[in-house]
Amino acid sequence: MRVAITGSSGLIGTALADALRRDGQEVIRLVRRPARQPGEVRWSPGAADGGVDPAAFDGVGAVVHLSGAPLAGGLWTQARKRELRASRIDSTRSLVAALAKAPSPPSVLLSGSAVGWYGDTGTREVDEYAPAGTGFLADLVSDWEAAAQRARQAGLRVVNLRSGIVLSRRGGMLGPLVPLFRLGLGARIGPGTQFISWISVTDHVAAVRYLIDHAAVDGPVNLTAPAPVTNAQFTAELARTLHRPALLRVPAPVLRTGLGEASGQLLGSQRVLPRRLLAAGFAFRYPELSGALAAELTQRG
Repeated sequence: MRVAITGSSGLIGTALADALRRDGQEVIRLVRRPARQPGEVRWSPGAADGGVDPAAFDGVGAVVHLSGAPLAGGLWTQARKRELRASRIDSTRSLVAALAKAPSPPSVLLSGSAVGWYGDTGTREVDEYAPAGTGFLADLVSDWEAAAQRARQAGLRVVNLRSGIVLSRRGGMLGPLVPLFRLGLGARIGPGTQFISWISVTDHVAAVRYLIDHAAVDGPVNLTAPAPVTNAQFTAELARTLHRPALLRVPAPVLRTGLGEASGQLLGSQRVLPRRLLAAGFAFRYPELSGALAAELTQRG
């Protein structure tokens, strides 16, 4: 199968493209710079016409849309919020417009989303049938998913990949944390009782590929492991895996003062379960945090 990927240079996109190529699949990378390598296609998502030649989708069976500016990294100023929305919603609208013009559209669009859809759920477990939460991030994800749904008008199956925190030794959440923990500077965040919905990068990639192949699944799907943990549990397990202490604590007021609204990413609680993925028959390789961290942090290369 030929699979087109946006955001293919990111953490998940790189891992997905590598996995597909290892299995002999052809990967088409939609890039925002001039195409320089075989398999690359220039994409200008700000263009009203979709920004890509519709012929690029000839023979493509699936499109995985992973573009989006990182949520982490500084204050959520009004300018930053506009950037976060444009990089997700505007790029999705642009991609859908291009897909609608394709002579033979792909059969499925798997579009990035996030568990931010649910807002702060406290200790309450939620699945794909829970309503949207409130706040900037929940509104952003809701509009992001709505933009992807328009691809149904072109006859595509649409899957919204509601991703949790992706654990990978190559970056993401573990990127900045591991060096600190190795120095003995691991710290619990705020009360430590807030839930983290996580997934190993191995399972995330496997789940995306599973959803490409299982045509009976569409709509929102939570890409999270079946065992979310509290921040205190995550901190303790990461410290144990790295054989380091983690005795510090970052008070919630310090985070709120330093990060403002963006501190909700660290202090909010999301106890999200992957009910639809499990019901579809997907088997997690790393359903527990201990196994996922050990696999990522003891690998070489």
